[in-house]
Amino acid sequence: MIFRRFLGVTVVLCLHSAAALAAGAALPDDAMMVGDPIKQPFGHKAFCERQPEECGPTADASEAPPVLDDALMAKVAKINLAVNAEIQPVSDQALYGQEEYWTFPTDNKGDCEDYALLKRARLHAAGIPLSDLLLTVVNKLDGTGHAILTLRTASGDFVLDNLDWRVRRWTEVPYRFVKRQSPTNASEWLEIENAPEPLVSSVSR
Repeated sequence: MIFRRFLGVTVVLCLHSAAALAAGAALPDDAMMVGDPIKQPFGHKAFCERQPEECGPTADASEAPPVLDDALMAKVAKINLAVNAEIQPVSDQALYGQEEYWTFPTDNKGDCEDYALLKRARLHAAGIPLSDLLLTVVNKLDGTGHAILTLRTASGDFVLDNLDWRVRRWTEVPYRFVKRQSPTNASEWLEIENAPEPLVSSVSR
């Protein structure tokens, strides 16, 4: 029922050709503007050291983000719902005895960044370039850190979150955006410059 409700939402598309983007055309209104390089989260740095194949320069980074048509939305929504349903939220401290340990979920258990890593891997296996699947760090309204996955599209940027079954525009979620992976190198992170103010009314839990 939830999946059908989500796919029933009307999506307005804003199409951009690869040639236009290469020529320096403006980004979609709902695209994040990123700035200077910023320190890589230490948990992600350790993850890259353990699994270097998941990091480093990104192939196809010069290509335009995908068009958000019905087929892509269905694919993204299905994977987002599946990962959220199959993974039990458990802290790194409880699982690994340390405060911060980024990895793929173990025995169907993990915390926020583990959900995001698994969604990134599955969406890439489904055909979405890694340059459009970016791990992102935010602060929740209470100030605590949280990791989500950002999907870049020709219609703007969308959020996949273990705390929400919906795939939502980044401007609609109740977070302060801090930094995300560079599209050209999964080991490098960039500061997010045009982060919207959190929407208190959108908090659902």
